[in-house]
Amino acid sequence: MTMPAVEDDRGVLQSAFLVEMVKQMRALDSFGARDGWPPQRLLAPFVHTAGERRAIPLVGDPDAAVRARINAFYNAIAALIEKECGRVAVPLVHLTHEGFGRVVITVGRLAVLDRTLRDVHRFGFESLARMTLDADKILAVATALIGKYPEVAGL
Repeated sequence: MTMPAVEDDRGVLQSAFLVEMVKQMRALDSFGARDGWPPQRLLAPFVHTAGERRAIPLVGDPDAAVRARINAFYNAIAALIEKECGRVAVPLVHLTHEGFGRVVITVGRLAVLDRTLRDVHRFGFESLARMTLDADKILAVATALIGKYPEVAGL
C-alpha cells in the first residue's frame, strides 16, 4: 500500500479532522490488526493520485472497505459538529449496490448536510490536506446552519 503524500505531516495530521478520522479508522479495526499502524498508513486508502483514479473503472460496485471509509469520513464530520455545537449530529448514509446514494447529517430536526453520492467506488481525495479542506468546508456550512436555526437544531 502506498503512503499518501502529505506536505506537512505535523500540521496536516494534527488538524482536528484528521485526528478524528484516525479515531474513526481505529474504531473500524475491532480485532486490533492495525493497532501499530501510523496515521498516514491508516488514512492511505483515502488518497488517490490522478493516475490511480484513472485506473479505477467508471462503473463499479462499492465493496465493504469503501463503504466503511465513506461512513468513517461522515462520522468524523458528525463528531466534529457535535464538539463544535454541543448537540448530537447523526449521519445517515444510504448507498445502493451500484455506487450511488445520499448522505444526510441531521442535528435535531435540522439537516445540516444533504449530499448526493455518485461513483462511490472511486471515493477519495488528492491528498490528506485536500480531504481536510473539504471536511472543513462541510463543517463550516453545518455550524453556520446550526447558528442560523438553533431552535430547529434543538428539537
